[in-house]
Amino acid sequence: MLQWQEERVIPVHIDYVWTLFQPDQLQRIMPNVVKHEIIEGEPGVVGAKYEQSYQEGKRIETYIVETIKHSDQPDEKNWRIQFSIGKAFKIETEYTLKKQSESETLFIYEGQNEGTNWFGKLMMKLMSRKSNDQVLTTFMERVEEEAKKEAGKA
Repeated sequence: MLQWQEERVIPVHIDYVWTLFQPDQLQRIMPNVVKHEIIEGEPGVVGAKYEQSYQEGKRIETYIVETIKHSDQPDEKNWRIQFSIGKAFKIETEYTLKKQSESETLFIYEGQNEGTNWFGKLMMKLMSRKSNDQVLTTFMERVEEEAKKEAGKA
């Protein structure tokens, strides 16, 4: 099992960062997600399910993402999801935003990826921690960059 937790203070108001985690904005911070459509429930509600497609090169993987935790308070916002890919991986990710001031937001990104069959477990052993850390860093940087652009629109 691979687990991670990264934190970063983003120099914009919490609402600008939170905008990026709305269904119609998700591709700004996850450009490989080529489809993210609600198929059950309502956005922002625990139990909501989305059909999501992720493209890596020419290959597209489609899976169901379920919201297992959601909170949208003025000073703290949270979205936790889970999904399985190809019956090989079970993934949970959580995005937490905490208002530090009117112009600073603490962004916490955490999650885990678990192999669920022999292939998934083998792939987890072959994955390098360094490449995973690079993916995390790139994602955190993209969220900060897009949040600054969002704040600049205001």
